[in-house]
Amino acid sequence: MIDKIKGLVEEINHISASSADEAEQLRIKYLSKKGIITALFDDFKQVDNSQKREVGKTLNELKTLATDRINALKEQFANQSADTGKYDLTAPGASFPIGGRHPLSIVKNEIVEIFARLGFTVSEGPEIEDDWHVFTALNFPLEHPARDMQDTFFIAKDPDILLRTHTSSVQIRVMENSQPPLRAIFPGRVFRNEAISARAHCIFHQVEGLYIDENVSFADLKQTLLFFAKEMFGADTRIRLRPSFFPFTEPSAEMDISCSLCGGKGCNVCKHTGWVEILGCGMVDPNVLDNCNIDSKKYTGFAFGMGIERITMLKYQIKDIRLFFENDVRFLEQFKAAY
Repeated sequence: MIDKIKGLVEEINHISASSADEAEQLRIKYLSKKGIITALFDDFKQVDNSQKREVGKTLNELKTLATDRINALKEQFANQSADTGKYDLTAPGASFPIGGRHPLSIVKNEIVEIFARLGFTVSEGPEIEDDWHVFTALNFPLEHPARDMQDTFFIAKDPDILLRTHTSSVQIRVMENSQPPLRAIFPGRVFRNEAISARAHCIFHQVEGLYIDENVSFADLKQTLLFFAKEMFGADTRIRLRPSFFPFTEPSAEMDISCSLCGGKGCNVCKHTGWVEILGCGMVDPNVLDNCNIDSKKYTGFAFGMGIERITMLKYQIKDIRLFFENDVRFLEQFKAAY
């Protein structure tokens, strides 16, 4: 039996196949239930006990050799088949879905680009702030009722550490670390403890702006905002400024734009007034300049702030602010071609 096994070893070392079918026939010949090697294992039962150790070892080696050789042949033809059909240059290309910018990012980038043409740089600051940068330096005295205008998230019950309620805190940081002339905008996320509804959210985004130099006037503010409104909403857009109050600006105003839907004639969006409010603004209060070690007798400036969600809702006629935070793909896909 040893001689028969050695003969099969020699035979298997020289087997070859020209196709996958031939390799399969070799497997059937040697390794199937009725194959040659399987038959040898049946004959092994008749081997004398004194030879079983040697014969068994040789027989196992034969089976391993046959299995490896035949598997190698089959794998060779499998690889050839895969390579042959891997690329079909005549097949149409597969389309892959692509992502797009979030509508808030689209509008933020557009706002930044508009003010960049006026020479405004971009500055950003931390979202977790202290009382000085969010309130005190902005002319909010400790017991001033103006602090009640904004519902604040405080960190770990510490009245000095909080989530910023506006990006005006970045204005303070810039004024503390730079001297006029200053011309910058401050985009970022802000937080207020408000009930979530179709028109309000506890998280939203702002872009604030600041310009400080000698002889800056309210006329400069008006012309800057008029340029922005026409670039963002169209050349026919008109603006109006209404007196208002903010602790950090004096005088203060709120700015409305003519309704782009009805052309100022009145509709549901503008509540039949022909005007839509988009931002607050004013001349920087001298106390704020003094708090930041800027000479308020030499320098003047203006500041403004707008909600990106508000601008986006007006621009794209979106009626529910919650859509910006729900990540509904059906909603987001509408803005793929916007920017």
